[in-house]
Amino acid sequence: MVNFKEIASVTLILFSIIDIIGSIPVIIDLRAKSGSIQSGKATIVAGIIMFAFLFLGESILKLFGIDVSSFAIAGAIIIFLIGFEMVLGITLFRNDAASSKSTSIVPLAFPLIAGAGTMTTIISLRAEYTLINILIGITINLGLVYLVLKSSGWLEKKIGEGGFIILRKVMGIILLAIAIKLIKSNLILP
Repeated sequence: MVNFKEIASVTLILFSIIDIIGSIPVIIDLRAKSGSIQSGKATIVAGIIMFAFLFLGESILKLFGIDVSSFAIAGAIIIFLIGFEMVLGITLFRNDAASSKSTSIVPLAFPLIAGAGTMTTIISLRAEYTLINILIGITINLGLVYLVLKSSGWLEKKIGEGGFIILRKVMGIILLAIAIKLIKSNLILP
């Protein structure tokens, strides 16, 4: 059943994890190195990865004998660490951006937009929210990703470096709170 509160939560969680606004400096750098970024192609490839993991991720977990609650807690820990990075301005996770002719797919669509954090979050969301609300939340995020990719140059001029720093810190605090909520709701105490 469509629930606007769930859609808003899923959208915000994924928006924070994908961190497309915080990735604008990387996007601008990739555009400068490759000459252009294919916004539509990057968005479609990231969408295929996210939708595939939404539907097949649980089967993959079962193959390894892992339940969704355990994966949700593991995902919450990763979300917590990403939020921790954002708030403190440190780097715990290294982004291996291998050189490629098609920067629209690697490293932009994967792993920047639909990376390990996003996939882990999607599985974690399956433990909390209904499928239709997750689908809508992913679709909204893909629209936002496309808009940001298309307007990255304009956003760079308008928001400025200080604005990006503030936005990243606020999103980090939101991620920390979301991670704690996911851990609390999936932790089974005897």
